Amino acid sequence: MEMRQFREVAERLRVAGIPVTLQRLEVARVLLTRPVHMSADQILERVRETTPETSRATVYNTLKLFREKNLVRELIVDPERTFYDSNTAPHYHLYDVTTGKLSDVSADELTVVGMPKLPPGVDLEEVDVIIRVRSRSA
Repeated sequence: MEMRQFREVAERLRVAGIPVTLQRLEVARVLLTRPVHMSADQILERVRETTPETSRATVYNTLKLFREKNLVRELIVDPERTFYDSNTAPHYHLYDVTTGKLSDVSADELTVVGMPKLPPGVDLEEVDVIIRVRSRSA
C-alpha cells in the first residue's frame, strides 16, 4: 500500500472509531480503497498476499466491526454466499447466479414504491434489493 493510501485508510478507521492495527489496515486496503463486492474468503486471500499470518477469525471479526461502523454493507445473496460491499451509498444489486458476479444498480435506475407496515416497536434499518439473473443457454 502506498503511503498516501495508508494514511487515508488509517484516518478513515480512526474517524469511524476503530483502533488501527496492521490486519485491520490490510482488510481496509482490500475493501475500502475502491468500490468492490467480495466474500470473506476473497478478502482473506487478498490480505494474506501481504500479511500471510492473518487468520480467518481476524478477517471475520474485522468485517463484523466494519459492518457495525457502517464502513461496508453485508449482502446475503443466498444461504451460501455473503458479499461485503464497500459502497455504502443507497443503491441496489444485480446478481448473476451463473457467474456469481455481483454488480451495482444505481438508485436512479430502480424505484421502490411504498413500504410495508412495520410491526410496533421496530424501525426500518435499510432495504436491500438483489435482482437475480441467469445467463441464457445457447
